[in-house]
Amino acid sequence: MMDSQKLQTQYRTDTCGGLRKEDDGREVTLVGWVFRWRDHGGIVFIDMRDRYGVTQIVFDRNSAEQDIDSLAHKLRSEFVIQVKGQVRPRPEGTVNESLPTGEVEVSATHLEIISESENPPFRLDDKGEVGEDIRLQYRYLDLRREELQRYIRIRHDAVIAARKYMDTLSFLDIETPILCKPTPEGARDFLVPARMHPGKFYALPQSPQIYKQILMVSGFDRYYQIARCFRDEALRADRQLEFTQIDIEMSFIDEDDIIKVTEGLMETIYRQTLGIELKPPFVRMGYDECMELYGIDRPDLRYDLQIKDLSDAFRGCEFRVFNQILDTGGRIRGIVVPGAAGYSRKELDDINAVAVDMGSKGCVWQRVGGGGEHDSSIKNIVSQPYFDKAAELAGASRGDLLVFVGGPDSLTSKVLARLRQYLAAREGLIDKNKLSFLWVTDFPLFERDEATGALSSSHHPFTSPHPEDLDKLESEPEKVRSRAYDIVLNGYEIGGGSIRIHNPDVQRRIFRALGISDEQAEYKFGFLLKAFQYGAPPHGGIAMGMDRVAMLLCGTDSIRDVIPFPKSSKASGLMEDAPAMVEEKELLELHIRKIVKK
Repeated sequence: MMDSQKLQTQYRTDTCGGLRKEDDGREVTLVGWVFRWRDHGGIVFIDMRDRYGVTQIVFDRNSAEQDIDSLAHKLRSEFVIQVKGQVRPRPEGTVNESLPTGEVEVSATHLEIISESENPPFRLDDKGEVGEDIRLQYRYLDLRREELQRYIRIRHDAVIAARKYMDTLSFLDIETPILCKPTPEGARDFLVPARMHPGKFYALPQSPQIYKQILMVSGFDRYYQIARCFRDEALRADRQLEFTQIDIEMSFIDEDDIIKVTEGLMETIYRQTLGIELKPPFVRMGYDECMELYGIDRPDLRYDLQIKDLSDAFRGCEFRVFNQILDTGGRIRGIVVPGAAGYSRKELDDINAVAVDMGSKGCVWQRVGGGGEHDSSIKNIVSQPYFDKAAELAGASRGDLLVFVGGPDSLTSKVLARLRQYLAAREGLIDKNKLSFLWVTDFPLFERDEATGALSSSHHPFTSPHPEDLDKLESEPEKVRSRAYDIVLNGYEIGGGSIRIHNPDVQRRIFRALGISDEQAEYKFGFLLKAFQYGAPPHGGIAMGMDRVAMLLCGTDSIRDVIPFPKSSKASGLMEDAPAMVEEKELLELHIRKIVKK
């Protein structure tokens, strides 16, 4: 409980969450909002709320120094009021054990209405569903709700825990610029016109990446920042245009050093915020193994449902489609769902629809029976011995359901990763109270665009390749592994980083592999390359997504719940109506001409 004396002001002696039975008989002054209002015939009861909690106020006309009864009858939901009165125990049988203040009430002797409120568009104590657009339009009301107040408090506690932890390890909190030079870092930049430099633009930082590397060159061997970052990309439940990172960079370290610091950070945040003891070290898994077993580089390990390669089971079978897939280098891969052989045709059709939504032409199912009998969606095409072999390879038992798809790994991984999530939720396999941390390592350094064939960085162009793969950089770039690592929690990537390139020659080789000429590299990154010529230390770091960490701490599934003023799913600020048009004269000052498409 917070010390009420520290919160005293000219308006109040105590908060609405601070009173206890030990305060019996005290004269107190409270301020806050009318939460609930009840008239019990001559006596008015209200629940009065502030950030710290709720206290029951009793307005009895026989114990007041003013005509408090008529004034109390004017109160409505969300009026701001000041109440003076005496703390007393609640009558026997009326104690509210769900409230910390539930053993006492305040008998009001004076009431002042500070501010009136219109009728809110939704009840702030309503546990039912309120449309998100309405909530965001009236965000100032939504933020008054106890649930969101708790989320913001948890986020605050996590940030404080992080800052204290970083300080104990001699990290310096250093700010980096918000207005910076546009550089390609993977997503689209937000551009800001530079009024004093006609035709030129700043970019809002996608991350402090280059600046924190230069800080390492500058000799600040341990940097961190609670950094605001910006990416102009499509939104989803765990992504916003503007977001917050716990950004970390260290010199004279390797992957194990970064991982140890990060595990300690998460351990501290969970212990000090929720009282949960984590037990590092966390599980580590290479990227290739991760994709083979789970089809995704951020798997949820709270449940099993591993992907199995069933190619050998169906090689040479009567199903022409499978043979074509195998002959062209594809595979047949599947998932065993324990005890699900009793699924109805409707349920099996639902599974197939999920596979189709992910780009597959459909999936095949097999009910695993005993005595060599297996029911399947292709049982009229494929003979039973092939199903026997599939069940054997998958480790399936009688009564299990086997779901499999065929195609290139890029397709089967995507489809089966989604099916794995869908089936785990359907079967109730996800333990909501479990925390499953995972480090994914040894990512490919590059990705190749299927349409254009161009290479791009899997993380960013400053990620160091494995030294033993350097000889493949020009000849077999897709086989080059990076020294990158992601930390995953319950299927969410909550952080990612890498050991950086500190050798300017290696950095230029990476740029060339990405199609960035020496001239382009000099124009875009010349200041970084120049800094590297003056003694760059080995360095690396990680950025933790503060919004996602807070989301998982709070047990919600949307980062919009833990950001005070988020954008909607359509990238709009519904409360303030952003973005907005600006006047023509303002555009002209910025040397911008508006073009209207016909």
